Amino acid sequence: MSSNIRPIRPAEAAKKSMIDFPDAVFESFNHLISLHFYGNSATVKQDDVVKLMVEKGLNRNDIFDKHWLDIEGQYGAAGWKVVYDKPGYNESGSAYFVFTRKNRI
Repeated sequence: MSSNIRPIRPAEAAKKSMIDFPDAVFESFNHLISLHFYGNSATVKQDDVVKLMVEKGLNRNDIFDKHWLDIEGQYGAAGWKVVYDKPGYNESGSAYFVFTRKNRI
């Protein structure tokens, strides 16, 4: 007996995994990128963007549980290279995002 079920393709998986971001997510990142943009790049601290999102009405737990900080794909599609860095297990410091203009070829 054959089935119509088949393995999911990478493009299908990517489409199904797209996150529906509230406007406050992009408003918060956009504000902080603009505030910290110096020529080619901007560094945005995770704590700052989370604080701003909460001020705009989002729930802190939802921000993390719903992966609303996973914005690399959306900003990458808009022309940014996004690098996220956080301290290692035994390191101190704050997590942050670095937004850099993608090179134009």
